[in-house]
Amino acid sequence: MPVKKKKYQWIPLLLFCFFILSCSPDRDLMVMTVREAINADSLGVCLTHEHVLVDFIGADSVTPDSYDPQDVIQVVLPFLMEAKELGCQTFFECTPAYLGRDPELLLKLSKLSGLQIVTNTGYYGARNDQHIPKHVFSETAVQLADRWISEWKSGIDGTEIRPGFIKIGVDPGSLSELHRKIVKAAALTHLKTGLAIAAHTGPAIGAFEEIEILKESGVDPSAFIWIHAQNEKSLGLHIKAARLGVFVSFDGLGWGSSEEYVKLISNMKSQNLLHQVLISHDAGWYHVGEPGGGQFKDFGKLFRELIPALKQAGFNQDEIDQLLITNPRNAFGIRVRKYKN
Repeated sequence: MPVKKKKYQWIPLLLFCFFILSCSPDRDLMVMTVREAINADSLGVCLTHEHVLVDFIGADSVTPDSYDPQDVIQVVLPFLMEAKELGCQTFFECTPAYLGRDPELLLKLSKLSGLQIVTNTGYYGARNDQHIPKHVFSETAVQLADRWISEWKSGIDGTEIRPGFIKIGVDPGSLSELHRKIVKAAALTHLKTGLAIAAHTGPAIGAFEEIEILKESGVDPSAFIWIHAQNEKSLGLHIKAARLGVFVSFDGLGWGSSEEYVKLISNMKSQNLLHQVLISHDAGWYHVGEPGGGQFKDFGKLFRELIPALKQAGFNQDEIDQLLITNPRNAFGIRVRKYKN
């Protein structure tokens, strides 16, 4: 059942929004979790791109009625507890609306695990638009942004749970007109909310087109997280994006080798750009419709394999903390980042 809203519950959020939008970059940053707004300095060690549950049935058919939340909790909770025991404190859940986003499930898991969990607003155009609701095709970027801003102001799906970032998705290659509209909507949403824009992108062609749309809309590239940047094999393009202020996210560790990730991260370190790097697994994936949720991939490889490999490659603890604590704080800390030409 939806969380019942309290009378005047919007007043604290209004004051919080006023604080966020009036802050200078040097002042304390906040992040919105599924439970509450917290100081960004309280994030601790972060996994910045993971999934609890996904449903690939398509936007027209996806519904929480397709699964039993208790069954999901039984499967997922031990993996979240393991991640916490390994050192994770904050978990960014990147499943978007119409693909299985379930904020009430995330709230339950946050309370049971003790992890700080962050959910999102936005739409996912990748996979040939099959997870895009029909209204996206006819509405303007302004109308789409209004929907996402409403989730920030009023809560998601009738609850008091609010998004902590904007998650969008585009297909590889040059952006379609529909995907350009989604990126524009994300830019407009950022300017009203201060939420970071995390874009499932992959190769650099789409990433640099997204960056240009954001700049044209008045949004600084520092508000942009280039998701799945490891799929771009030109290391020089990672450097180019980072020098613009983009957060370059190497986030498929659950499916790749630690050696590959050491190479990607070392390349950025060699150019004094370690402060623009995010790392995560893109793991989890309780698949709705598969018996028992299918084969669930754990969230521990970063702690068990990558961190020791980075230390073996000469990374010190301060640099590892930069990747897992400082960079997520700077990437997801809520503030409007305007582009100044």
